[in-house]
Amino acid sequence: MAEKTPLSHYLSPKGAAVMRAELKELAQKERPRIVEIVSWAAGNGDRSENADYQYGKRRLREIDRRMRFLGKRLENAVIVDPAAQTTRDRVFFGATVTYVDEDDVEHTVTILGVDESDLVRGEVSLVSPVARALMRTRVGDVAMLQTPRGPVEIEILKIVYPVAAASSDESHA
Repeated sequence: MAEKTPLSHYLSPKGAAVMRAELKELAQKERPRIVEIVSWAAGNGDRSENADYQYGKRRLREIDRRMRFLGKRLENAVIVDPAAQTTRDRVFFGATVTYVDEDDVEHTVTILGVDESDLVRGEVSLVSPVARALMRTRVGDVAMLQTPRGPVEIEILKIVYPVAAASSDESHA
């Protein structure tokens, strides 16, 4: 029996690109810069009272920890392109969904991976209560959103997926 992929491993192509860019920046620019500072500071004598050395070593540990985290996340990532979604009348990973709550307040959210969601930009994690309530619903469906104040009915108004980039053959037609 095949093992099910944890939802926390899902990532959009854009999210994966952002993580790869951060990993590259840390490995090729930030870490070498800090190593240089630590080497310089180590040559200045007593390391126990050398703030540049102490800070540099701490920063190197932070960078190494972040690089390990990013590397592991990218290694285990299941990259899902929302533009390739064929069932566009239902809510799945990558959908941008507009819904209305019991107070007639409209909300629009995009369902993305755990490591790329940002509520300020209207992006919610695939494992969030909102995403769980919306998954597999269609326009017109009423879903139950579990909130700290109790369950709230929400009605799905609109589902949108990114448009797939046209291939070079189609763009000349």
